[in-house]
Amino acid sequence: MGKVRSRKETGRLYLDFMYAGHRCREQTALADTPANRKRVQALLQKVEAKILLGDFNYAEYFPDSGNLKKIDQKGWSSRAAAGSGDLDTPLFTDFADQWFLESKIQWRNSHTRNVESILESSLKPAFKTKRVGEITKADVLAARNKMARRKGRGASGLMAPKTINSHMTILRMILTEAAERYDFTNPYLNIKPLKQQKVHIEPFSMTEVETILKRVREDYRNYYLVRFYTGMRTGEVDGLKWEHVDFERREILVRETLIHGKTEYTKTDGSQREIPMFGPVYDALKAQYEATGKLSKFVFCNRLGEPLDHNNVTKRVWYPLLEHLKLKKRRPYQTRHTAATLLLAAGENPEWVARTLGHSSTEMLFKVYSRYIPNLTRMDGSAFERLIQGRVIDNDKEVGDETE
Repeated sequence: MGKVRSRKETGRLYLDFMYAGHRCREQTALADTPANRKRVQALLQKVEAKILLGDFNYAEYFPDSGNLKKIDQKGWSSRAAAGSGDLDTPLFTDFADQWFLESKIQWRNSHTRNVESILESSLKPAFKTKRVGEITKADVLAARNKMARRKGRGASGLMAPKTINSHMTILRMILTEAAERYDFTNPYLNIKPLKQQKVHIEPFSMTEVETILKRVREDYRNYYLVRFYTGMRTGEVDGLKWEHVDFERREILVRETLIHGKTEYTKTDGSQREIPMFGPVYDALKAQYEATGKLSKFVFCNRLGEPLDHNNVTKRVWYPLLEHLKLKKRRPYQTRHTAATLLLAAGENPEWVARTLGHSSTEMLFKVYSRYIPNLTRMDGSAFERLIQGRVIDNDKEVGDETE
């Protein structure tokens, strides 16, 4: 369906419509006013009706159009199959490659690899025969539906909504950029992301933490103790180097994260932070230094001094330990959630906890951990009740003293 648009430079109205698979734009001398828009809209409706009937004479409606030369040269026909013409926009695959090359300078290496994977495995195959200017909203929705039928890690064995949304976000960015450069209506407009089910965290209790640290393999005790009592992300603790362990100030400096065996800048600027070495953490890192301080630049490493492979550690150490202790199977990332709930339960300031965990605000804390905080800290009004009861008792004593 065509549109009546206004040129930013002149403020004049123009018609934007498809004819024989070609995008056509025809300028008018009319200023952008409600009355003129109504006139041009009526003209557009006549043009599209003629096209639909196969009875459109381009020269009759636009005798001075530069498109007439193209029609004579290429033999445009209103009966031509839609999309069969040569649109003045590049193929999706070519534009996606161009967009990728122009954009990746601002991304982390891990994000670059992720976007490249999405392009090659998902988006390029879906739109390989399409030019960016002829992709429709129906095409976009069809591609999303096809993703929903692909095998994946979702609960149903198919791609999870979160994964689909991440793929679609890349598609939206590409089409938005293409629409701006080639001046066409973005087909991604008004497409909302799929709803995602809320992920429920399952932190360990303090008793369970103590049991795990007591029964885990000796060579991994320090590793899991640091994870439980600092809340560091997997990549952050696996990529921790001795140069970022400040024993004098008793701080862990989070400066890098480990991804695919290589360290790079942290997830966000907010992830750059200093974590206090609480009592057990300081002792654990001191003991760890005796074990690996001279072997590797990494705090936690294998026998060759290389950083740990978290997938290998999870399968060989973590899951077998939980099974042995008859604890519910949970991802190692729950150590981070455990640290958060324990810190909050201890009454620590939420803003400080957020900074310690590397969150930019307290919003995540209250959104993710609110269910656990009342149960662990008795944030049920009892503290306020004790306060006002104490004030009543004090006031009664003062009244008694005055009457004696």
